[in-house]
Amino acid sequence: MDAINPFEMAQRQLDTAAAKLGLDEGTHMFLRNPQHEVKVNIPVKMDDGTTKVFQGFRIQHSTARGPAKGGLRWHPDETVDTVRALATWMTWKTSVVDIPLGGGKGGVICDPKTLSDSEKERLARAYIRAVSRDIGTLNDVPAPDVNTTPQIMAWMMDEFEAIKEGSYPGIITGKPLALGGSKGRTDATARGGLFTVREAAKNMNLDLKGKSMVIQGFGNVGRYCAILAEEIIGTKVIAVSDEYGAILKEDGLDIDELVKFYERTGSVKDFPGTKAISNAELLELECYILVPAAIEGVITDKNVNNLKAKMVLELANGPTTPEADDVLYKKGVFLIPDFLANAGGVTVSYFEQVQNTYNYYWELDEVHRRLDDKMTAAFQAVYEMAQAEKVDMRQAAYLVAVKRVAEAVKLRGWVS
Repeated sequence: MDAINPFEMAQRQLDTAAAKLGLDEGTHMFLRNPQHEVKVNIPVKMDDGTTKVFQGFRIQHSTARGPAKGGLRWHPDETVDTVRALATWMTWKTSVVDIPLGGGKGGVICDPKTLSDSEKERLARAYIRAVSRDIGTLNDVPAPDVNTTPQIMAWMMDEFEAIKEGSYPGIITGKPLALGGSKGRTDATARGGLFTVREAAKNMNLDLKGKSMVIQGFGNVGRYCAILAEEIIGTKVIAVSDEYGAILKEDGLDIDELVKFYERTGSVKDFPGTKAISNAELLELECYILVPAAIEGVITDKNVNNLKAKMVLELANGPTTPEADDVLYKKGVFLIPDFLANAGGVTVSYFEQVQNTYNYYWELDEVHRRLDDKMTAAFQAVYEMAQAEKVDMRQAAYLVAVKRVAEAVKLRGWVS
């Protein structure tokens, strides 16, 4: 597969929406690139006494509607363009669910699997020291993402508070409950995505009970999607994958047992009673709902014609290229785009910020209810736009989100 530049993909998606909205050139160009970028070198003393220097980023794409919001990724293949793309998508994500935040993202080039817990802590604290002037509750609030955890967020919050000499629980979201985290955050991305599938079924008069689902990726998001799928929309999961391989059981996987197996072995591979298949084969399985829940750029012009799903729920960021988008739409596949589908996570992160500010915390059922309300309203706005403009759901989501951000930019007088 040719390398796909995710930031170029994000810009192309914006270009299409800008043309459809008749956006003026100044606003279009302003939204095409991040407002603020920070690149830092992070020296960390390793357990063996040597010092290793890591490269890190914090990208703030837009603060037009509120403080930038977005996760922090630790990955050996992290690139600045990936972080730029994800920051851009965060802008549209917070806008489409209509919460008063902008879009940001962070990254550190490292392989956390090779780091001890003490090295992770030193890296987390050193990153915050490097970017502490550029983040804050009123301008940019980080959160967990790929390979970062609530524990890492706790170290980061503690370091920020030490620098600022005060209590700032809202500087980081995705924290442990004992340090001001929100109930309902762990499964929020998957839960929110399934709420959008439920709403799609209502609008399209579909009965999803017993229909098959295939999930690519079995990290936090993919795993909770599998756990909650039957409860929320009535589907059965027939295949899942992780970085080590994929498994298939056509009459449905025992998700409870699979989760126990995964927690014990670290992979879904070799789960008893299943057929081993490749990740490529998994994407092309006969199923009703396909859920890309891993990395970007997996549905492309190379494999899109082989996809057999009737619906695609994009829980990953940027899993479908623009060329593949066009093919799916022409094939009649109903796609719920990433920054709508996976907005449940940032929505509950926003709830966490609100609770931190008030120093008053909600019960789990209230978090679920408020998340349901937000995701339902967001889906409905996008679906109605798609019907009115006769465009696919991704274009409709962009039209809704970009229009809101562009309005904020103009009201602020940033672009006349």
